[in-house]
Formats: sequence, C-alpha cells, structure tokens
Amino acid sequence: MLVGKKERVIMGIDPGTAIMGYGVILEKGSKIELIAMGIVKMDHLDDHFLKLQRIFAKTVALVDEYKPDVVALEAPFYGKNIQVMLKLGRAQGIAMAAALSRDIPITEYAPRKIKQSITGNGSAGKEQVAAMLQRLLNFKETPEFLDATDGLAVAVCHSFQRVSTTGGSGKSYSGWDTFVKDNQKRVK
Repeated sequence: MLVGKKERVIMGIDPGTAIMGYGVILEKGSKIELIAMGIVKMDHLDDHFLKLQRIFAKTVALVDEYKPDVVALEAPFYGKNIQVMLKLGRAQGIAMAAALSRDIPITEYAPRKIKQSITGNGSAGKEQVAAMLQRLLNFKETPEFLDATDGLAVAVCHSFQRVSTTGGSGKSYSGWDTFVKDNQKRVK
C-alpha cells in the first residue's frame, strides 16, 4: 500500500479517558512537518462508556479529516492500579477500533520507546518531550495540555522507526483480519 510512496501522513494518539492527545505529521522522505495537534477532553463526562463513545467518534472524525496512512498509538503503561490500566486499555482499544473501521494500519509503542526516540532518554518528562518536539518541528505555541504533544510524539516516534534501520518494535495491523489472525487467543 505504501510501497513507492514518497509522502505519508502519520497520526499519533495518546489515549486517555480524561484527555486524549493527538498529533498529525506529514513525512516527506526523512523530513517531517507538523499538520495538527490537539486534545479531546472527556473529564466533564461521568459515564465511562460515554467517554469511550466520544473517543471512537472523535478518532473516526480525525481519521476522516486528516486521512492518515497509519495510526500510531501509545500502549498503556503498567501501573499498580489495575482499574486505571483497564480503563486505559479500553480507551486504546476503542481508538484502535476507530482506525481499523477505516482500514488504517495500527502500530503501538511503549511510552519508554516513544520518549527514547524523541529525547534519547526513555525516562524523559512530558516537558522535555514537548520542548524537543518544538525544536524538531519548529513550532512556538505551547499546547494547553501536554497530552497534545504526547500524541504528536507517538507520530514522530513512528516516523523515526521507518527512517532508522532498527525497524522498531511496534506491531502493525492492516485491518481486523490480520489482528484476529495474530491474536487468536484474545478473540472468542
């Protein structure tokens, strides 16, 4: 699908149930430029399922607007609170489903991998990641929430994986069929 293509649009998503961050970049060979970044706020919603519905609707709307060639997602991090992990996993799954519903390939990256690829330090703070992205993509405005630059960082990380010779460790799916085939134990 992307063979021989000189440009591609990459959408990065930092899924969350209070705030979802996203960033969209245009990759031209080894150069990247910022198309958009922003957030989807859901902290005003009390019902978890309404939040999931909003994540799905907004992700589909973003995919329809920017027409990315690939969507890169931040994988949920491992924490002590299992309920928080469950909710974040659901948010990520809903964002995946939204992209897959439009036949957009998915790749996911661990938070540490994203920080490492942007700053060279897998333990970097959100502020360090945002500052590096501002220099890299030459934008001055500071987003209201660092979730926007987190989403942008996922997109940039994905671009760097293709440019680098390491190949990255993200897992890609080109649709439901390939996801199901790779995840037989997860599907009933």
